[in-house]
This record gives sequence, structure tokens and C-alpha cells, in this order.
Amino acid sequence: RQVHEVQSYMGRLETSDKESVHLVENEIQARIDNIFSNLERLEILSSKEPPNKRQSAKLRVDQLKYDVQHLQTALRNFQHRRYLREQQERQREELLARTFTTNDSDTTIPIDETLQFNESLQSAHQGMDELIGSGTSILAGLRDQRVTLKGTHKKILDVANMLGLSNTVMRLIEKRAFQDKFLMLGGMALTCLIMFLVVQYLT
Repeated sequence: RQVHEVQSYMGRLETSDKESVHLVENEIQARIDNIFSNLERLEILSSKEPPNKRQSAKLRVDQLKYDVQHLQTALRNFQHRRYLREQQERQREELLARTFTTNDSDTTIPIDETLQFNESLQSAHQGMDELIGSGTSILAGLRDQRVTLKGTHKKILDVANMLGLSNTVMRLIEKRAFQDKFLMLGGMALTCLIMFLVVQYLT
């Protein structure tokens, strides 16, 4: 009910004259503040609901909060537009009421508030673009580091496998050398025996 009342007051802003528009704005702001205060209590109460109703109650409170935030934003936008309109009207009246002479040293015209606002928005957009560009560069650097780390990890695994293979080959070589040593000794002994027998029986 309070939200609908604020919405009806919002409809009066466009039709209010300059003398009463401030009163309507103050009334709307007071009602919005009251609704926000009630929403804080509703959040506490929704957390005390039974588990089967708690989620539904929280969703209803969130929806109300969204509606009130939308109304608050609409009020601020209207106030900003009214301020710009009043500023332009004052500058126009000052310009029309001002008389310039040949030797008038102060012939500057005040800068339009809308132009300053647009310049601020452009600066903000440029800052956001630079921030996004920096974030993109950081992400690209992280991806490159990830690829490099993957390659390093693969090389470490290859080296570890190679070391394991080398150890196996060394053990096999040592075993084969040990066996060859006995074969050589056995062959030498056999050769000596054959030579002894030949000398002994043939001479």
C-alpha cells in the first residue's frame, strides 16, 4: 500500500508547479525512507518464518526492496532534471538581462551544466574502458603464465621419467658387466684347461 501511494505521488511531480514541487519531493522522500525502515524489519521477520515459508517471504521482501529502489532512482532522476532545467532557465534569464558594451572585460557566458555532465560521463566511460583493457591484459598474462607452467610441468615429468629410465639402464649395464666378468673368467679357465690337456696328451 505504501509503495502504491509513493507511485501515485510520483505522478504528481510532472504536473506540480515550481512552488509545490519541493513539497511533493519531500513527501515522497519521507515515504520512501519509511518504507526502507519497514523493509529492514520485514527482513528480520522473514528470517524467523518456518523453513517452508522462509524462501517465499524473502523473495517478497526482495521484490518490495527492488520496487522501492526503483522509485528512489526515479525521484533522483527527476530532481536532477529539474535542477538542470532551473539552472538553464537562470542562465538564460541572466544572459537575456545582461547588457554588453564594447569595453566590457567580462563577456564570458556560463558553461551549460548539461555539457559539464556529458563531459563527466565521457570521462567515466573512458576510465571504465581503460579499466576493462587493463583487466583483459591481466587475464591474457595469466593465460600465458598458465601455458608456460603447463609446459614446465611437462618438461619436469619428462626429465623425471628420463632419470628413472637412466637408472634402470645403468642397473642393467652393471648387471651385464658382472655377468660378462664371470663369462670371461670362465672362458679363460676353460681355454687354459684345453691348452693344458693338449700339451699334456699331444707331447
